[in-house]
Amino acid sequence: MSSTELPYVSATTNVLPKVTPVRVAEGERLRSVGLPGITLTVRSRTPAREGLPPALYVHGLGGSSQNWSALMPLNEELVDSEALDLPGFGDSPPPDDGDYSVTGHARAVIRYLDASGRGPVHLFGNSLGGAVSTRVAAVRPDLVRTLTLISPALPEIRVQRNAVPTALLALPGVARLFTRLTEDWSAEQRVRGVTALCYGDPGQVTPEGFRDAVEEMERRLQLPYFWDAMARSARGIVNAYTLGGQHGLWRQAERVLAPTLLVYGGRDQLVSYRMAQRAARAFRDSRLLSLPDAGHVAMMEYPETVASAFRELLEAAGELTAEAGTVAARTVGSRVDAANAGS
Repeated sequence: MSSTELPYVSATTNVLPKVTPVRVAEGERLRSVGLPGITLTVRSRTPAREGLPPALYVHGLGGSSQNWSALMPLNEELVDSEALDLPGFGDSPPPDDGDYSVTGHARAVIRYLDASGRGPVHLFGNSLGGAVSTRVAAVRPDLVRTLTLISPALPEIRVQRNAVPTALLALPGVARLFTRLTEDWSAEQRVRGVTALCYGDPGQVTPEGFRDAVEEMERRLQLPYFWDAMARSARGIVNAYTLGGQHGLWRQAERVLAPTLLVYGGRDQLVSYRMAQRAARAFRDSRLLSLPDAGHVAMMEYPETVASAFRELLEAAGELTAEAGTVAARTVGSRVDAANAGS
């Protein structure tokens, strides 16, 4: 191990403390899947009917499968939804080899799809998960039917100013220093910081949603590998940004064959809105959804809009019958009406 590497923190059972259970929303279920070198937690919903095509959702840095809990119910008339906790995040323990690179995470997704036999899937990715999903779609086109990328972490020459602290986590010793400097921060303070960074309008977070996020933050901070997973994954993003040639993410984006939906937020503080047009040119069969008021997690801020755009992607790709599209549109519409009535 070189002097610039963080020591790997093993997640053996004798060092893991007892933590509060991961939150499971109504209609969801969790299961653990053991694969060579990794154990993944999978969050799923019962589809509206049998025979729907499968979908897989991949979260971003510091996130979990819970990030998709608002979108998955809106897609239940269209797809059979599952969301992964990437290794070291959510309720998934660290990978045995400590590999948190974009390639390592992509390998975990591919291993799951190969083992489950669910491919080809409608693949969704946010932020880091967008970079991971791009790599999966490029190297294993047989596993991907369509690709939906929400604020994907693709290389930028001029990185967003607010993304710099995340990139700094990749430097040796910074995660340890940050842990010491913030040891007195409460879970509430941390969650307020995250929502201010990730949401276009943090005021959209409901009191219940904020309480759930605080509970999840308290759980994560008890995990001995939390900062290790964050730091190594941040380093993985930085390293992926520096790769050129056929392994570069933009080059791989050009190789993606699947019809692609790109979602960018005008108030995103982590992935620049100006990258939307470059992405639209790079992915050969793409459509772009621009949300001027959204931040970094549009599937949490505007799930109905994202669900409608996904339905349109399926229609354009010939992946959706007219009847299924009508039912799905009614589902989204009824949820919008219910939300408006409650506001």
